Amino acid sequence: MTTDDFFNSQGSPAASEAYGVRRQSVAATAFFFRVSKFTAAFAAILLASNCASAFAAQSPHERLTLKTDHFQLNFEVGKGGRLYQRILGIDPGETNGQSEAYPQFGDGYVWEPALQAVHADGNTSTKLVYESVTSTPEAAGRELTRIKLRDPKYPFEVTLCFRAHRECDLLEQWTEIRHHEPGPVKLERMASSALLLSPTNLHLTHFFGDWLNEMQPTTELLTPGIKVLDSKLGVRAHQFGNPSFILSLDGVATETNGRVLAGSLAWSGSFQCAFEHNGRTVRALCGVNPFASAYALPPNQTFTTPTMIWVWSDRGLGEMSRKLHSWARDFGLRNGHEPRTVLLNNWEATGFDFDFKRIVSLYDPAKQLGAELLLLDDGWFGNKYPRVNDLAGLGDWQPNRQRLPDGLSPLAAEAVKRGLRFGIWMEPEMVNPKSELFERHPEWVFAQPKRELELQRNQLVLDLTRPAVQKFEWETIKNILSTPGLSYAKWDCNRYLTQPGSSWLSPDRQSHLWIDYTRALYALMNRTATNFPATELMLCSGGGGRVDYGALRYFHEFWPSDNTDPVARVPMQWDYSYFFPAMAIASHVTHSGNRPMHFACSVAMSGRFGMDLDLIKLSHEDKAVCAGAISAYKHIRDVTQLGDLYRLERPHDAARGALNFVSPDRSRAVVFVFQLKDGQALPVRPQGLATQKEYAIRELNPLPDRAKLPLEGKSIRGDVLMRDGFIPSCSKVTEACVVELQ
Repeated sequence: MTTDDFFNSQGSPAASEAYGVRRQSVAATAFFFRVSKFTAAFAAILLASNCASAFAAQSPHERLTLKTDHFQLNFEVGKGGRLYQRILGIDPGETNGQSEAYPQFGDGYVWEPALQAVHADGNTSTKLVYESVTSTPEAAGRELTRIKLRDPKYPFEVTLCFRAHRECDLLEQWTEIRHHEPGPVKLERMASSALLLSPTNLHLTHFFGDWLNEMQPTTELLTPGIKVLDSKLGVRAHQFGNPSFILSLDGVATETNGRVLAGSLAWSGSFQCAFEHNGRTVRALCGVNPFASAYALPPNQTFTTPTMIWVWSDRGLGEMSRKLHSWARDFGLRNGHEPRTVLLNNWEATGFDFDFKRIVSLYDPAKQLGAELLLLDDGWFGNKYPRVNDLAGLGDWQPNRQRLPDGLSPLAAEAVKRGLRFGIWMEPEMVNPKSELFERHPEWVFAQPKRELELQRNQLVLDLTRPAVQKFEWETIKNILSTPGLSYAKWDCNRYLTQPGSSWLSPDRQSHLWIDYTRALYALMNRTATNFPATELMLCSGGGGRVDYGALRYFHEFWPSDNTDPVARVPMQWDYSYFFPAMAIASHVTHSGNRPMHFACSVAMSGRFGMDLDLIKLSHEDKAVCAGAISAYKHIRDVTQLGDLYRLERPHDAARGALNFVSPDRSRAVVFVFQLKDGQALPVRPQGLATQKEYAIRELNPLPDRAKLPLEGKSIRGDVLMRDGFIPSCSKVTEACVVELQ
């Protein structure tokens, strides 16, 4: 399969099924597809045949409705065959409540278009009229609808694709563009989605940041004009902003109140989410960033945009997240129904300074504490240019003979002998100028002619649009992951693109670079996931530089930030949790911030628990805290990672943060309370419990020198607990309390 083949088919997560990445379906009833002006009998025949023969829009006002349990999109074919969308969030009886569903540039539309194309004859206008619709059930509760539009004067067609997940109130949306003109058509804008919303009291919550300061939230009222969230970085594209956001239709939403529509673009490259308020409507135009990305589409080929994920809730942010997490465990990440193991990373213990004996010396202490996996981080490779710091060695992926004279296999064998799994760090997309690879192939990096090379972290980005580089990176990954006993890998990416020039692409195709890199990257990730189905993969990018469902579907988890200070992680992980389940958010115990070990462990237990510690130097007291935390984590990880999340007390600029998880059968719950400032011991009120069940209250891994939980050992009915709450055992800054309700 070529990267072109893969890209043209990867616009939805179903492509992961087609190329070997396992997905699980959700059980529900297929969503409702309705066409007005048809008799009930004919509509039944249409549905019974999977709507394979669709009607032609010869008369106006024919309507299409895409519907999940609590959400629907309404379309209407207007006069002249144009397809219109009914505005979300308005009264059904309101007039002028619709606008073109996928607006095109150059033929009457004066606002921001979803599509801008230059035809083979130079015509810069496109006109799309409705042609047909098909609806195909894929599984119980999941259905794919395709609305085909065409230009009446050109052999040019656009298909709007929607996959509905009924119970999750979730739509995956993407666009397919195809033509049969005599030469290439240049695509200058190609949005995945162009959803219409009411402008009244519409608020946008989005997330910005930088290295060590990722996922910082801001909420604002959308006012006339265009609000643009975007990235022009190409690689590690999410360093300064995330392609996930929340639209609140009734003012600022709360965890339990308000109509909200969350959007998340499954794309790891440069993105744009633009919200145009023209006084009458707000249009959300989301997809590939059109900046410097004009794409020449050859005849008879399909350009498939990234998938836009929409999830609806009319009961606030909490329900929205629970629906999205449920979908993610089924479709958004690998092995989403298998709790994650306890990981120990050597980086904080050794940095670049280690050898075989030093790494093996970590194994027994790790096993004694209860760790299940040892990850060897950066510094294990390079011979002519040893990777003893970040100045050299990237690209030379052979084990360093001085440090590891017999390679990686003995390290893995020593881990397996002790009942531990073994993992490795790799950064296949990058190269140091001081490397054998760069000496052999200086033309393999992105660079601009006649410009000095611009380095970040002393490294350059390999040109994945070049087939030889694709082959090299796959051989590198395959050789590393084929190490006997290796079952985990951390895939890093430590810089973004600043000199977007490819010596492989022709001069007239340089703007393809931004898109072709990402599609080649996905092909590489897909190949890795397919060929190593038993290898667990962490998605890392110097922190939150690559956090999206486009890449995550090939991985088990992501690294949210290099900032591991637990005080910073409490609000950061809260904000990631709007879109990603706890099992996907790697959270490690470190000495960052010099916080109490009990607090650091408690924060890590609320995500995918790991440690970056030198266990040999750890005090007896801290070892006891860590061992207790690991034991507690193993006891509750099926609840925190597979259960429903309820965010209770927002930690931003507050004295504390609190949240709880509830098992699917509601027989168990786990409550986390993180004290961020000195405060009063006030009740925390869990949510999501079964009202008539009695829950025994028990603090997990309590500190021996702290007063017991006031209700320790008591059994209280669920409705009483949710109403009255319980007093946690923490009230001073950097104290934490983890409570099991069973």
